[in-house]
Amino acid sequence: MAKKTKKFIVFVMTAVIAAALVFIPALVAQDGTAASETAAAEAAVYSVKTAAAETRTLETYLEVNGDIVSEGQVAVLSETAGKLVTVKAALGTQVRKGDLIAQVDPSSAGARYMANSVYAPISGIICAAPLAVGSTVQPGSIITSIAQADDLQIEALIPEREVSQLRIGLTATVTLPAFQGEVFTAKITQVSPILDPASRTKKIVLNFTGADSRINAGMFAHIKLNTRTYPNVVTIPAEAVGEQAGAKYVYVLNNGKVDLREVVTGVTVDHITEIKNGITSGDAVVIQGQQFLSNGVAVLVRK
Repeated sequence: MAKKTKKFIVFVMTAVIAAALVFIPALVAQDGTAASETAAAEAAVYSVKTAAAETRTLETYLEVNGDIVSEGQVAVLSETAGKLVTVKAALGTQVRKGDLIAQVDPSSAGARYMANSVYAPISGIICAAPLAVGSTVQPGSIITSIAQADDLQIEALIPEREVSQLRIGLTATVTLPAFQGEVFTAKITQVSPILDPASRTKKIVLNFTGADSRINAGMFAHIKLNTRTYPNVVTIPAEAVGEQAGAKYVYVLNNGKVDLREVVTGVTVDHITEIKNGITSGDAVVIQGQQFLSNGVAVLVRK
């Protein structure tokens, strides 16, 4: 009986040792895997693209369309009633004061008279299509209009939501479809004191800062109106700024790793954002790849 008991004890101890030899390596394997995963996570290097913060001047602006007109535009009027028998000036023609513009025949049934001549009251460019030959006119009828070529302006309508930004003296850059790639400069000289209730717009007038004989009344203009200037501000690409829980932040490169910095932003113009606080000019901020980052991780900057 004692021998059987001793054999049973030896058997049980052998089974326990065997089980331990199987179980312990498994634990070691699991601990080793976890440790390697942790080390891999800590050693991960993320590929990012960066840009340097710069000090520059930002200008907010409005973009509107306008028409080029002449401030000194004068109507050419008929002094008599009759039929228009001659038109000597076409749209766009340059005329001098006293040039013949048209002739009006005042003859009627049973009565023939000499044609009355109509002359240019000023020198300039014909800026309205003249009436066609054969048209019937009355005293005071407008045959055409003449614009002074050296006194051109731009008229534009500004939506009501933007009128608070308007003031005399604001500068603008102007582009014309007729001269692709060229930029002209202008300045606001008049702001209407009233708002048109029908269109909910306010009219402004701009004068070109330099004369150019190629510009004609009647041309279409695209206007970029500079409304406010922010000189010498720290700026970064807008895509560098993230937001979480109402706070703005950026990742700043620091010795191969990134620091998470909270920032205070200002205006954004053409995808460039003003930074009022949080970084300084010259700091390298992450602009691509930041969705994978966290504070302190290592990064590899790609070109």
